[in-house]
Amino acid sequence: MEPRVTILLVEDDPAHAEIIRRNLQASGVGRRLRHVADGQEALDYLFRQGRFEDPASSPRPDLVLLDLRLPKVAGLEVLRRLKADVSLQTIPVVVLTTSSNQPDIMDAYANRASSYLVKPADFTQFTDLMHAFVRYWLDLNSYANRTQDAADPRCHSEMNVRRL
Repeated sequence: MEPRVTILLVEDDPAHAEIIRRNLQASGVGRRLRHVADGQEALDYLFRQGRFEDPASSPRPDLVLLDLRLPKVAGLEVLRRLKADVSLQTIPVVVLTTSSNQPDIMDAYANRASSYLVKPADFTQFTDLMHAFVRYWLDLNSYANRTQDAADPRCHSEMNVRRL
């Protein structure tokens, strides 16, 4: 059974985006992946602005995979704005970045990132990291049902759970 999780991938590096896309596609979530290439596009998507204002083509993500080093608006600022909005703040955000700097890690968690993953330079290790990500975030994790009332996070009591 395909996981019913919509993922917003915020990634400006085409090679990294392709590795992530292929791994998610192999897990069965490929068609529920939405990709944007910079921080401003991420904010537009999350706040349904511009070309993303139609909820049918731009569904609320259940999970955001967020790079920190982004053009236009930095990933940390995207995280801050997302977590400051009551209708979006319950969406888990997994930072997936090349930075292993402690200040970046501390800033991400201080701004309520759900997880912080460092992209390995090695392709095989990157693929292994994505398999571990899929295992935890798509196979084991529970998500709030956002179909009840997307404007009211208190209504997200039912859970969409994929059982092993």
